[in-house]
Amino acid sequence: MPLKIRYLVLVHIAVTACALFFALSICSKAEYRTRDTLYYNERMQMLSECIAKEGRSGAERLGCRLLLFTDKDYKLQMNELLQAGAVILDYYEKGELVGKAAWNDSAAWWEESRQSLVRGSLFFCFLFLAAGCFLLFAVWLWFVRPFVCLQTFAAQIAKGNLEIPLPMERHNAFGAFTESFDIMREELKRAKESEYRANKSKKELTAGLSHDMKTPLATIKAACEVIQVKEKNQDTLEKVAVIAAKAEMMEKLTDNMLKATLEELEVLRVEPAEESSLVIAEMFTELRYYGEIILLNAIPECLVRIDRMRLSQVIDNIVSNAFKYAGGAVTVSFKEADDGLYILIRDKGCGVPEEELVLLCEKFYRGSNARGKEGAGLGLYLAKMFMERMEGGMECGNDEGFFVKLYVKKV
Repeated sequence: MPLKIRYLVLVHIAVTACALFFALSICSKAEYRTRDTLYYNERMQMLSECIAKEGRSGAERLGCRLLLFTDKDYKLQMNELLQAGAVILDYYEKGELVGKAAWNDSAAWWEESRQSLVRGSLFFCFLFLAAGCFLLFAVWLWFVRPFVCLQTFAAQIAKGNLEIPLPMERHNAFGAFTESFDIMREELKRAKESEYRANKSKKELTAGLSHDMKTPLATIKAACEVIQVKEKNQDTLEKVAVIAAKAEMMEKLTDNMLKATLEELEVLRVEPAEESSLVIAEMFTELRYYGEIILLNAIPECLVRIDRMRLSQVIDNIVSNAFKYAGGAVTVSFKEADDGLYILIRDKGCGVPEEELVLLCEKFYRGSNARGKEGAGLGLYLAKMFMERMEGGMECGNDEGFFVKLYVKKV
């Protein structure tokens, strides 16, 4: 058992013991005097002194009923007191028996006991409940919440989002794990960047070689055409035709290699399936760590055809760009159409120059506001490609800020 959990259990036991002690103390503070002869002799002495000063009304102040033989309803009152279980003593005045003094203490005594026990029990239950709540809150704060953060962090890593660091908190029982996970994120990020730079260099090299090869191949083809026009020797013409055919083949292979290099990223698979539209709202909820995301209305519930992982990547890229380049809150609204669902994501930035809007979704293109910020110019290009392969669409524009409108097809 971790040391902190043992401390928490010991604290809870100590608080419970204190609560029990206080409850018993409260219960024991009630006046449970023994109703013996000495006690009632004292009461009778007090009664005589009060009557001497205040008259018969002094008896009522002491909680005593004084019955005199001269009272008309003496017998009736005596019967009532006997049935109620009152303690009845002889009352003397100047040494002469003149009536009875009745002390009806049983009901008051039991009521006092009951109230004392109720107060003690409620106090004990309250302290026990408070201690239990504190223990649960402490367990959640120190043990459960760090695991929830690790779970969210792992989900973002699985999506390939390596930009969000794992926060370090004091008194975290899993601080070593947290630090190790964040170190892993940093290493993965560096490895990914190194891999991207290496792949980009290879693609640039391949594209450059492919482009450079097209020039001599074109020269060879042109020379072959000139020879075929001027040469009359059939054997020479046949050999020149072979050279021209091979040059044509080389040109096609070069074109294919260049195209494959430039479109290498398009081999990413997109597999649309039937999903509830409610999962789209969850995707925005998962991105709250970027900043404030305001959902202007609830998403209409329907079945849509999407690749859940790819759509999550699209939304992640758009929202992260909004916070990276515009800052401030991002608003999201949903609108249902007959054949699909529209998702409007809007920021409050200065927008994008109109002449750059048509180029935003081009491969490797980065806008003028991207200077000094990390990126490869592939985010919106991939987002548009993913949306099209899900039979949807994506549109960018300016309207008091930059917006992206996504279209998702209904089933």
